[in-house]
Amino acid sequence: MSTSQGSDRATHGARAKGGAPGEQAYRTVEFERRRLLVGGVPRIVMAGEVHYFRLRREDWADRLDKLVGAGCTAVASYMPWLVHETPDGEVDLTGATSEYRDLAHFLELAAERDLLVIARPGPFVMAELKNEGIPFRIYRDHPDAVPIGWGGEPAVSRTLDYLEPGYLEQAERWYAEIMPVLAERQVTRGGHVAAVQLDNEVGMLSWVTGTPELTDRTLDALAARALERWSRERSHERYGADPEDAKSWAAQWRSGGTRSGTEKQQLALHHDLGDHHRDRYATYLLHLREVAQRHGIDVPFLVNLHGTGEGRGRTYPIGISQLSRSYAGVPGTTSGSDHYLGDLTVENAADLYVINAFTAAVHDADQPLTSLEFEAGGGDYGECMSRQVTPEALDLKTRMCVAQGNRLINYYLFSGGHNPPLDEPVGDGNDRIAFTGERHGFAAPVDPEGGLSTAYPALRDVVRAVRANEHLLANMDEEYDDVVLGYVPDHYLTEYAHPDAARRKELRADIEVFRGMGPRDILARALLLGGHSFPAVDLSGAETSFGAGLDPAGPALALATPVVLGRAVQERLAAYVRGGGRLLLHGRLPVLDDDGTPCTVLADALGLAVTTKVDGGPHHYPSVRATQWAGQRAEVRVGFLERLRASGRTEVEPLVVDVADGSPVAVDVTVDGGGRAIVLACDYPCHLDFWRALLARLGVSRRIVADGASPGLATTTTADDAGQRLLHLVNVAPVAQRVTLQIAGRPFAAGAPVELPARSGLMLPVDVRLEGGLLRWATAELDGLADASTVLLRRGDGPGRALIDTGRAVEADGDAEVTSVAGGGVLVSWPGGAGGEQLRVAIVQEVSDGDER
Repeated sequence: MSTSQGSDRATHGARAKGGAPGEQAYRTVEFERRRLLVGGVPRIVMAGEVHYFRLRREDWADRLDKLVGAGCTAVASYMPWLVHETPDGEVDLTGATSEYRDLAHFLELAAERDLLVIARPGPFVMAELKNEGIPFRIYRDHPDAVPIGWGGEPAVSRTLDYLEPGYLEQAERWYAEIMPVLAERQVTRGGHVAAVQLDNEVGMLSWVTGTPELTDRTLDALAARALERWSRERSHERYGADPEDAKSWAAQWRSGGTRSGTEKQQLALHHDLGDHHRDRYATYLLHLREVAQRHGIDVPFLVNLHGTGEGRGRTYPIGISQLSRSYAGVPGTTSGSDHYLGDLTVENAADLYVINAFTAAVHDADQPLTSLEFEAGGGDYGECMSRQVTPEALDLKTRMCVAQGNRLINYYLFSGGHNPPLDEPVGDGNDRIAFTGERHGFAAPVDPEGGLSTAYPALRDVVRAVRANEHLLANMDEEYDDVVLGYVPDHYLTEYAHPDAARRKELRADIEVFRGMGPRDILARALLLGGHSFPAVDLSGAETSFGAGLDPAGPALALATPVVLGRAVQERLAAYVRGGGRLLLHGRLPVLDDDGTPCTVLADALGLAVTTKVDGGPHHYPSVRATQWAGQRAEVRVGFLERLRASGRTEVEPLVVDVADGSPVAVDVTVDGGGRAIVLACDYPCHLDFWRALLARLGVSRRIVADGASPGLATTTTADDAGQRLLHLVNVAPVAQRVTLQIAGRPFAAGAPVELPARSGLMLPVDVRLEGGLLRWATAELDGLADASTVLLRRGDGPGRALIDTGRAVEADGDAEVTSVAGGGVLVSWPGGAGGEQLRVAIVQEVSDGDER
């Protein structure tokens, strides 16, 4: 069990109020079985980000009250070094020099409202602050901390070399100031600080600018790494430079291997450079963790991931790839997502689902999913009216994330504010702490002046839904169909490509098209919008990953592949199919190792080779046709195809052929040893019936069948150890859905239709235990429990029904009718027209002789 407990926790708890041990109950925050336990109780923590340093002290209470009014149980905030350090180099955390710095009072106000606190003290915080929240003097006093990249040029962003001794010493000094303030207010000492985030979006600035850290210090570390792994001679062969010749070594790495290297050496250099940065980031974050612990922090630590852009999540796994070594398997530590997707639609719904699945794939058996920056508000971040996110997007994204096991959601930004002036002008045009102008957070649910936007009622509404179901959700796990999606970390090791490394850029482009969710994202969309729920598996074989092993007797594996797939992963997959596993491979047949050298381990195991790759273009339109197994289907246009050739010993059935010459571009392969593989080497359109039939050939069926659904309905269930369930329906389509549902072959709601308005969701109870009976199902959401035998239902706009399995009497409010049903049980039904109102349904206690009801 991963916990946040320190060896002296009980002593600290007693001292907090000056009492002797045992005088008060100690509070804890722990991770166990992917649950978030607060005081030993599984919880879903709903938080909102409020930047006290952007608000006057007199406004803090109002913003926190609005947070409580929205139903949230926690407040999160950055705590910027830039803001709290005064011009003389001192740190003010009590407001002695400015009301904006009175962190201690802000924490007191949060505690008065019983809000847990998610502390985000940097050193980097981003948040549109100057220098990403780092004091100006750090750049002035420690010029060696500014990284240099390709060609020895300084980084164009305000990032720093995290391991440069001067910067690291100053970061430790900052922690020495702020961590004791947080430590004395931790839940373990009777306070409300529940978790501490380590730095923020580490590695993001280097990635988005394509600038690796190639300081002399990094190059020395790379040389030592090469000598340890490869020896001097093999290192020279691998990279085209001698690790013991500092001058030529530096020139080769800063040129991206183009100075005198072969294509193979360029590819090896780029791959190993990215992998080394993973180690550097882990060293930095784990060091910060140790420093924080040294100053008394004994609540969980959080690591914020990054990677969404332009309303999509296709690059998000880059953040997982960069940072997982800093938290995977580390006790009392977990990661948090940071996503900005705008509206949730058929285009990007699978992005969010895969973000959560890939994040969970590298967690251990205790680490829960959290979201540290969950986009809230209207989305017009530039105040140019180029974007307006609909309020229901907040509802849809929240519902999907809690269905997938998110235990903490922090709405970012909950409240806007204003950027106060810097103490000392720097002559940069506004001389404020941030570059967004005087007002900040103008798209938030609570605007800078404290007014409520249209996002506020939407946030309040979905928080109400989550909290009403928290007693179930917090102890539930998502249930899956018989399929997992493969995650290959090295497919996201694509941050860097030297401008002159042509082969590297070519292969990186191929990887970016085909990895993760598949070409045109079709694989992930076909799974999710085709009615499947699925986890992901980390195919790197990392020991810390939950369920890292591939079990041939387990679920089928769906994997999107570019032409590059590392030898170790190919060997793992070859053993999987030879052992009887089921594989759906979508994209290109992988025939190259990470360094670009031929590697056909998996292709050989499948007995397949590529004869020709055909790409579409302005004047060429490759088209394919499914064979008879799929019924009568029209030929379809594709963007690419690979013509496949099977060896004579391989049993192959063509599934899709190139209409130009009849060559197979998708095949069903029976592998020696009893395994089975479907290789789909074209971007066949997202025809959901085709993909369902394709998966069915591998024995993958849908647990949840929604008859009558139009594309855009995502379905899944969560369940606890007692068999209680919630059925999650998320309709991202712009049209209403009216469906009848089956779960594992059993009709839901006795076959009655369930209606969802356009862009809406439901969490419907199944087999929920009550005192004296069982709520078999309801077509309305739970709105909480009045007591152990009384359930509150939240009525929709239309009519609804609920079935109670009990031998006792049942009572219901108002216009609801209660009738007995054949075979046992009580049916409660109600008409439409009272959407949002509560319906009370109670199992009446049995009456003993002489008692009056």
